[in-house]
Amino acid sequence: RLLNVGWLRQEAVRVHLLEPSIRGHSEGALNAVVVEVREQMMRAGAGVGGRAAGKGIGSESDRELVRRALAVIREIARRETGEEAYIVQLMGALAMYHGAVVEMLTGEGKTLTGSVAAPLIAWRRRRLHVFTVNDYLASRDAESRAEIYRRCLLDCGAIVQEQEPAERAEVYQKAIVYGTPKQMTADYLRDQIKLGETASAWQGRGLVAIGQGSLVGGGSGPIVPGLSACMVDEADAVLVDEGVVPLIIAQARRGDEMALVYKDAARIASLMVHKDDYTIELLRKRALLTEKGRRRMAGLCEALTDAVWRAPRRAEELVKQALVARHCYLHGQQYHVVEGRVVIVDEYTGRFMPDRSWEHGLHQAVEAKEGLDVTADRETLARLSFQRFYRMYPFMCGMTGTAADATVEIERVYQRRVVRIPTNRPMVRTDHPPRIFKTSDARWEVVVDEIRTLHASGRPVLVGTRSIESSEKMSGLLQRHGLVHKVLNALHDKEEAALVRSAAEGGPGAAILVATNMAGRGTDIKPDKAAIKAGGLAVVLTEMHGAERIDRQFKGRAGRQGDVGSSSVFLSLEDELLTLYTPRTAKVLKGMAVAGGSELSGRVLWLAQRAFARAQRVGQGRARRGRADVLKQDDWIEKHLPGI
Repeated sequence: RLLNVGWLRQEAVRVHLLEPSIRGHSEGALNAVVVEVREQMMRAGAGVGGRAAGKGIGSESDRELVRRALAVIREIARRETGEEAYIVQLMGALAMYHGAVVEMLTGEGKTLTGSVAAPLIAWRRRRLHVFTVNDYLASRDAESRAEIYRRCLLDCGAIVQEQEPAERAEVYQKAIVYGTPKQMTADYLRDQIKLGETASAWQGRGLVAIGQGSLVGGGSGPIVPGLSACMVDEADAVLVDEGVVPLIIAQARRGDEMALVYKDAARIASLMVHKDDYTIELLRKRALLTEKGRRRMAGLCEALTDAVWRAPRRAEELVKQALVARHCYLHGQQYHVVEGRVVIVDEYTGRFMPDRSWEHGLHQAVEAKEGLDVTADRETLARLSFQRFYRMYPFMCGMTGTAADATVEIERVYQRRVVRIPTNRPMVRTDHPPRIFKTSDARWEVVVDEIRTLHASGRPVLVGTRSIESSEKMSGLLQRHGLVHKVLNALHDKEEAALVRSAAEGGPGAAILVATNMAGRGTDIKPDKAAIKAGGLAVVLTEMHGAERIDRQFKGRAGRQGDVGSSSVFLSLEDELLTLYTPRTAKVLKGMAVAGGSELSGRVLWLAQRAFARAQRVGQGRARRGRADVLKQDDWIEKHLPGI
């Protein structure tokens, strides 16, 4: 039998019917039941929820055991945290126990759902790794769920950046371990280097992860005791968006003899004329030199003394890379300069990635463009894509608010069934159709007016922006108009959880929060009574993102648990999404929109709305094909380099 919502609801209701008998237990009696159920689950072995998720749900006796175990864990969670799982949360926990990725909308209680499912999986599989999107959430969830797990005779811990190898090894011995993909994959790779089982360098593009201190850590044995089972929180981001980014363990090469070369390349690039000497393919992040450009470059190289400039092909590579750094990697979008260092900004989460750098000299080219000290090139010691790492686990499940948008990909790549769990209460949020303007400036003016109106009505406002640069621009406009607000982006992330929680305050001093797409994953926005009375949280998107899931995540902050709320989208014909992915259509629309006011209407508006939807599909398709290419490389490695 296949997993489906009807069967899950039926099983969850049967778990709920056990509540009176379980709730009547004293603390001692409940503890005794835990011991009994745990032993039975451990004896049952690994018979349920294997690789082919959803193809088997066990015998009736096994299902009865799972129902009883889940009822016991639900009661423990209620006593230890005061949170009682709804029927839909039990459905989600059961689906994950059987190896599915579940979609539960924002505000539906994924944290509780995961902490009810985790003991079931840990009992059956002995150890469980829980992946989440950042160190803060890993530490928070490990701490807040610890009492539930303790009563279930399971210990838990979190792997975070600042831990030393000895402390990490101790945490990995626990039954349930929280951490980010970067931290756990890096530890696994360091173990493979230590054991001598990985290749020294694999070809391909990716980001470089530089370990703290020793590359392989201390001690004689591996830090990670083995891969048994994993649960992926925010599965759309972790499995899909970040899944194809290879994690690379690297060390700096000796010397910095190339620093001057990268600076010379940046200077040459600055002297060349766009379109006359070169063209830029923004979509492919590629520079092409014209014949005139090659002649100009050759003339500029004659005065340089380094031998590398005597090799025409290598010289052209360096200059083209400098041009790509100049035009395709922009401050405030792909990276930011922090304390004299180029720090990458994750395009999907909006967060800084201070311990990563671009490969193949691109990072050094960006440093040279910014006039910073150029760091030494790095030598790859080991490489592993995240999606290949996840597929090494015999058992995997996950949860997110937007998995359905990536259903086909998750099921194809990871062989995980995606199950959409219904909301506990009907969704009543109002989603307004996009408003589109001729120019970006006209859009910003209307957005400010909209925020002012919402704020005056006593409604809290979450303003979604696509980049650090846009969030700072929005902040400046609000400040100019006297609107008190807070900003959440990679530059202002220290109080992230507090900022997100305060974003729900309504009434005369209603909150205004300007945020990039890092807007508090894992932290619920719960509108207060004043906010609900005024109409609930208002989400205002100032651009569409390259992935529809990110737009859905923003909109999903409003309307949690049946609350009132709304979402609005404000676009312009100058937006990067439209001009980058459908440039010809953007030009046609601009020509059609010459007459009339600043806001599009009628047929032109309808065509523009369709164009934006198509641009988003094109962007998602390109990203999907990129992930497919990495998957092919992973499959080749598994076939031809087994054990690596």
